[in-house]
Amino acid sequence: MKGRFALITLSCLSLSACLHDMTDLEQYVAGVKARKTARIEPLPQMKPYEAFAYVSGGRRDPFIPMAPAHENGQGSSALRPDMNRNKEPLEEFPLDALKMVGTLLFNNQNYAMVKAPDGVVHHVAIGDHMGQNYGKITKIEPSAISLTEIVPDGFGGWAERPASLAMSE
Repeated sequence: MKGRFALITLSCLSLSACLHDMTDLEQYVAGVKARKTARIEPLPQMKPYEAFAYVSGGRRDPFIPMAPAHENGQGSSALRPDMNRNKEPLEEFPLDALKMVGTLLFNNQNYAMVKAPDGVVHHVAIGDHMGQNYGKITKIEPSAISLTEIVPDGFGGWAERPASLAMSE
């Protein structure tokens, strides 16, 4: 019986907490409702879309693929790496993994010293190959090695690209 009495008392107390004076809330709501409404500007008129004509402006339509350079007669379809030659040791590594560590002049021939990622130092001369893009060394200077790489052009052909390997510090 004591438990029921305590439960009833607790329920009455909790319900009495909900009976607060709400006159300030009612006054605020009445004030908001009494305000004059501001006129809302209408949405601006939308201009009709005008399609851009690429062909009339002398421009190429970017949604039509270009013909490869070697099909247009602009490039040489004969350019391609020699797949039948034996690969040289430095062609195993990407060019950015190789480090030029010095140069050497021997019998009036310039050589460059190149360190591979496996720690082996190789000597290379003009005409040697290095890098994974069929790079052929064209010039050796005290500060850098210049080479020409043969890379895919994206259209099934090949293109030449200059590259260099600078002396590492």
